[in-house]
Amino acid sequence: MTEKNLSLINTKKGLEALLRQKNLNINKTINNVKYEKRLEKLQVEMLILQQWVAKYNKKVVILFEGRDAAGKGGAIRRIIQHLPPRAIRVVALPKPNETEIGQWYFQRYINRLPNNGEIVFFDRSWYNRAVVEPVNGFCTKKEYDIFMSHVNAFEKMIQDSGIHLLKLYFSITKKEQERRFKDIVSSPIKKWKYSEVDKRALSLWDDYTAYKETMFEETQVNAPWKIIKANRKTSARITAFEYILKSIPYEVKDLDTIRHKSMRKILNE
Repeated sequence: MTEKNLSLINTKKGLEALLRQKNLNINKTINNVKYEKRLEKLQVEMLILQQWVAKYNKKVVILFEGRDAAGKGGAIRRIIQHLPPRAIRVVALPKPNETEIGQWYFQRYINRLPNNGEIVFFDRSWYNRAVVEPVNGFCTKKEYDIFMSHVNAFEKMIQDSGIHLLKLYFSITKKEQERRFKDIVSSPIKKWKYSEVDKRALSLWDDYTAYKETMFEETQVNAPWKIIKANRKTSARITAFEYILKSIPYEVKDLDTIRHKSMRKILNE
């Protein structure tokens, strides 16, 4: 063990990480402490971004998309952990009700767009119609085609109105999705997450892939996708954090803090 790693263990965070483990693993503890330290720096920088948004009445929308169990919700929770609750909103819409079904598809999303000085995080978004709905038969081919022909123009209108729009896609492998589903089902505090759509996800893997690739090909015009490798949750969260901080042009940006620094590099320090 290096002197630097020993000093990491001999901290409050290091000792807490050790005590949380059922089976003592020094390397895992060191990695966890490095991750937490990196995360904390990015969370501080996120507060600076949020204060800029509030001070200058900016508006920010960040979409989190990905397969079921890809880690979207967990990433959002880490990003907003220390942000003022009144300055941000997380939108995770249930299936549309009868009134919403009869509306223009984008209408219920427009109603959740940010006010001045606000950041809105979408845990799934209007892109449900690009992948989840057609795969599971929740929309017709005509509805899907109309959506795909409108979505780029819709996003341009959002951006032209002064909203900063970012789109993140969390990408996991089929094997990792299966592993996470097993973990969810076996956990008494997670199993409520496992839905009928989740039950079909693995058998429909190739269908999801086809629609996902079409989405990437056809919806990059105004707001490009950031595809994040998400098999490793800690790495995915750091990558998402760095991308958001680099992409929003806020003032007093600390480039040394947010410059790309992969978790592999962090863990090898």
